[in-house]
Amino acid sequence: MLEDFIEERRKKLSRYREVADPYPIQVKRTAHIAEVLTRFSAFVRGKKKVWLTGRVIGMRDQGGIIFLDLEDASGKLQVLLKKGETKEFTLLKETLDKGDFLEVAGGVITTKRGEKSVVAKNARIITKSLRPLPDSWYGLEDIETRLRKRYLDGIMNHEVLELMKKKSVFWGTIRTFLKQENFLEVETPVLEPVPGGAEAEPFATHHNALDRDFYLRISLELPLKKMLVAGFEKVFEIGRIFRNEGIDREHLQDYTQMECYWAYADYDDMMRLMEKMFKATIKKTCGSLLMVHSGKKVNWGKQWKKVDYYEVFKKYNALDLTTVSREVLEAHARKLGIPFEPNSGKGRLIDLIYKKTVRPNLTEPCFLINPPVAIEPLAKRVPGKPDRVERFQIVALGTELGKGFSELNDPEDQRGRFEEQMALRAAGDNEAQMLDEDFLEALEYGMPPAAGFGVSERLFAVIMDKPMREAVFFPLMKEEQ
Repeated sequence: MLEDFIEERRKKLSRYREVADPYPIQVKRTAHIAEVLTRFSAFVRGKKKVWLTGRVIGMRDQGGIIFLDLEDASGKLQVLLKKGETKEFTLLKETLDKGDFLEVAGGVITTKRGEKSVVAKNARIITKSLRPLPDSWYGLEDIETRLRKRYLDGIMNHEVLELMKKKSVFWGTIRTFLKQENFLEVETPVLEPVPGGAEAEPFATHHNALDRDFYLRISLELPLKKMLVAGFEKVFEIGRIFRNEGIDREHLQDYTQMECYWAYADYDDMMRLMEKMFKATIKKTCGSLLMVHSGKKVNWGKQWKKVDYYEVFKKYNALDLTTVSREVLEAHARKLGIPFEPNSGKGRLIDLIYKKTVRPNLTEPCFLINPPVAIEPLAKRVPGKPDRVERFQIVALGTELGKGFSELNDPEDQRGRFEEQMALRAAGDNEAQMLDEDFLEALEYGMPPAAGFGVSERLFAVIMDKPMREAVFFPLMKEEQ
């Protein structure tokens, strides 16, 4: 039983405390394990004592000699504790367990079996673990357990650590790219009096000091646009957003998103810039622009095509969005078995049908452009086609990987669209956007023509061929039963 293992380790902890501190403040390390392995010959020639630290992930007690596998963030190395040679041998034989952190000091050798090793002259426990590592008592194969205790998953499965390192490269590349394009990185509030910039149900909270209700932001958009009003011309933010919606392979409730806004540019300018940024980011993160994801081949390096929303919708549904009625859309959704709320607006129905019939067929990276105005209340209308807006979505492998548009800066048009959204909310649509008077007031002072774009860590999950919750280190999980 687990409790028996823990009790045994507590006894060893007490025994060690009689002699030394099992949780010292200071430790000594003169090299990382990877450095010893790569410069092994130099360490042998120098005959100098090397100080290493790490977690014991393997132990083999052979009586007068204990073989340890010591691991730090850079690699793994064999350590030998020898009776008569390691000063603390007897104490460690009685108290050391797999999972403990150890500081060792000694010379490097190659064993008879050819394994590079350190023979410890001195060794001490620097963190005593009270719980055995998973494979010692129950294993760590269940995905729910792995995600709930991700720190254990990281210990036992180094692929998790490598995934998170790649994620750091992913966001670092995006940040560097935008800064090189002279975008200014800024920060905006997480708490907002009115959530805006997306169609999503927000989380609500209460600010005690102000005695006022706020929402966790569902987008970065509106505050960043206010910065364009203030006089900035190129801004971006990488930050957490929160949406109180369902969990599936592509959706989480809190996740990282980047949004950028570019004054005096339109959506064509932004498409060119984002294609360049995506290719640079994917190449740096994955090492190649040629990939296979869920059995589908994709080449991110090709020139991305523009796909007209109306044309592709008609191709897969035989419906003309310029004339189709809400009633026809409802009947078509029922025929396809798509659930929808009775109060769903026309734009919501179009979007649901698109996601069912069109999106799964878009495998190669493309720009899906100019959707109906009913599904995008924050973009400018296409000149000469007032029923459409200058919006693009980057779509690949059957999923949406980013959205941008020529930003709506006409305060009267924006007010009218917000009012349409509020009517949908009044009818029961909790994801429709709220009217934000402060944002409208900012627009009335004048926001320059601009383009904007947003991309979330869904892109990272897709290029890693992982579900969203496996691509974050600590996903939110249901309470354990």
